[in-house]
Amino acid sequence: MAKTTLGIGSRINHPEFGDGVIINYTSDIYRVSFMAYGIKEISKEFSGIGIIEEIDPDEDRISLEDVERLLVKTLRKWSDITEPVLLGQRWTGGKMILQPGDKTLASKEVPIETFFHKIVMVRDRLRTLEQRVNASKLSDEDKVNIQQYITRIYGSLTTFNVLFRFQEDQFIGEKSKD
Repeated sequence: MAKTTLGIGSRINHPEFGDGVIINYTSDIYRVSFMAYGIKEISKEFSGIGIIEEIDPDEDRISLEDVERLLVKTLRKWSDITEPVLLGQRWTGGKMILQPGDKTLASKEVPIETFFHKIVMVRDRLRTLEQRVNASKLSDEDKVNIQQYITRIYGSLTTFNVLFRFQEDQFIGEKSKD
């Protein structure tokens, strides 16, 4: 497989991740979308990949990931449609236990799926707020100030990233400037 460059849309089989589709590539890696494992980078030199369906590489290429990102961005901008966000597999069927400091009070148990759904709703509503601020007639300075505030809220919610199955669904706060 190291001798061949597979095009975007080629279907492969990986011994650990199963069937996937190549969504982008560089000179030495394939970016592959796997149904159960999300997007993984696989070395072109890796010999364990089986080719299910080969598509020739294009000279002028746009990745499926780029098309998908643009489509999702457009849908988010013009509708209230949201894509499903998956809970990490290790949390499925779990529960969150809230134990009060006062031992005379009863603890509260909440199914982790219920809690996760609430976190995703907060994330989606923050995204909607961002869109409305950006589309508003506020001054650029006011938009930037509100956007920075929303970014700090995302940063406060990064604790819950452990619950998300895929990294691309997680909260992202302010990045350090190091």
